[in-house]
Amino acid sequence: MNLRIITLCISLCCTMLLSCSTHKQSDPAMTALESQILRFAPVEITGDTTHLAPGDRKALTTLISATRVIDDLYTLQVWTGNVALLKRLQADTSSMGRLRLQYFRINQSPWSKLDLDAPFIEGVPPTRPQGANYYPADMSKEEFSTWVASLPEAEQKRATGFFTTIRRNSAGALTIVPYTTEYAELLAPLAGILRAAASQTENASLRKYLTKRADALLSNDYYDSDVAWMDLDSPIDVTIGPYEVYMDELFNYKAAFEAYITLRDDEETAKLGKFSSLLQEIENNLPIDPKYRNPKLGALAPIRVVDEVAIGGEARSGVQTAAFNLPNDERVTAEKGSKRVMLKNVQEAKFKAILTPIAEVALDPAQRSMIAFEPFFTHILAHELMHGLGPHNIMVAGKKTTVRQAMRELGSAFEEAKADISGLFALQYLIDKGVVDKATEQQLYVTYLAGVFRSVRFGINEAHGKGMALQFNYLCDNGAFRYDSIAATYRVNFDQVKDAARDLTSLIMTIQAEGNYDRAKALLDKYAVVRPEMQHVLDRLKSIPVDIAPRFPLADRK
Repeated sequence: MNLRIITLCISLCCTMLLSCSTHKQSDPAMTALESQILRFAPVEITGDTTHLAPGDRKALTTLISATRVIDDLYTLQVWTGNVALLKRLQADTSSMGRLRLQYFRINQSPWSKLDLDAPFIEGVPPTRPQGANYYPADMSKEEFSTWVASLPEAEQKRATGFFTTIRRNSAGALTIVPYTTEYAELLAPLAGILRAAASQTENASLRKYLTKRADALLSNDYYDSDVAWMDLDSPIDVTIGPYEVYMDELFNYKAAFEAYITLRDDEETAKLGKFSSLLQEIENNLPIDPKYRNPKLGALAPIRVVDEVAIGGEARSGVQTAAFNLPNDERVTAEKGSKRVMLKNVQEAKFKAILTPIAEVALDPAQRSMIAFEPFFTHILAHELMHGLGPHNIMVAGKKTTVRQAMRELGSAFEEAKADISGLFALQYLIDKGVVDKATEQQLYVTYLAGVFRSVRFGINEAHGKGMALQFNYLCDNGAFRYDSIAATYRVNFDQVKDAARDLTSLIMTIQAEGNYDRAKALLDKYAVVRPEMQHVLDRLKSIPVDIAPRFPLADRK
């Protein structure tokens, strides 16, 4: 973040604070909503387009327009009343109406993700629907599970697959509706936009990916386009389509639409390329029974460092993504590995606007100077790398399944905890080998500790926050972190943190390998909580923004 961006943040925040002061006495509801919005620090997020070829510049503009369609698709997926509510908010020109629309756009819904999904608009359900708009609102988990068990195996896979919704037929029975049918009115124009961008770009691999992804939107078969995305080698790095399953809190089965339009940073990408060649070695040394390790990871594990220039759909919702690891299709990851995309300009904004001021409050003064961007950036990379390592395709009761399906609604939080803690394990392994500079070792753990409070502030109902609470409390109980009750600060105990991280990595991965839902639930029930000591520190962080609210000049969204 440069001086211009910092100045923008301060200016906008001050403007909003003055507005809050103006309404404080006359409208408490408006003041409360303004306070909720202030938790997101406004920042400008952009990238350098000067190196793009003329055709690629045209393609970039076209791809940015696709994010608007992705927004519309995601709005449909969140809740049956979401589209109508958005139209009503857009028509409301009152001061309160404009604030509601602003916060709706941050959350992409009428529920505040930082407040345990509490509604901030009247007349909506009191809690976010666990099944979003993927399932009938009156369907229970038991009804779905019983129905799926009655289906032939091929239909069971479709019912629990990423790219289908579940509806009721005219007789009231559950039925499978593919995304191609459910979202036909939006997918056809989206496919057209991708084909237009494919005709404009001068990069062959981008043209191939966009063409295959356009085909996938109309066929509901994303395999070929996921493979093409793995092979994408372009200055414009695009991720667009249905991917993550976080919003399906019933089963973690259904994929939400999202888009990341980014520009590749070749220099930073080259620096991190060395990690890809070491993934099999890390897998071979995971602290789990050797029978649970994968002796042959996918052939490719590309890493891309990029700058974000436009986003859409789930990518826009709530806390901003700093990196991601895709695809989620186990067929692709088994054959090709997975790709890690690091959103460097987003990470820099989060580090400067959020993590640095958190460290000044939450950490022991003697360790505050140890936080640094490099270990912050590297641990996020390790987190994404570790999503691709460890158990994925497993056997439970003699039947082939996946960790995702065995863990059901616990899967996202448990997987985020696994990626975080095993990321520490992996970096320590590389430090011990001399691949990562030994001088960063203590910085790694102190920066991670500061990051605990950044993530938990997202809310422990959210997968990343819940997974981080699990890690933090386990590490505290095993002596890795020490609390100063007088100063209300935490410090890293360097003598015990390495062993504790290794032990928790082993525990989580073993539970995943066994597909043991009950053990996973017991671990989350015990540790995914906010204890009084942590709450005391969190209370002292209230003046610090929780996350960023990005503005994208290249997208020029109004």
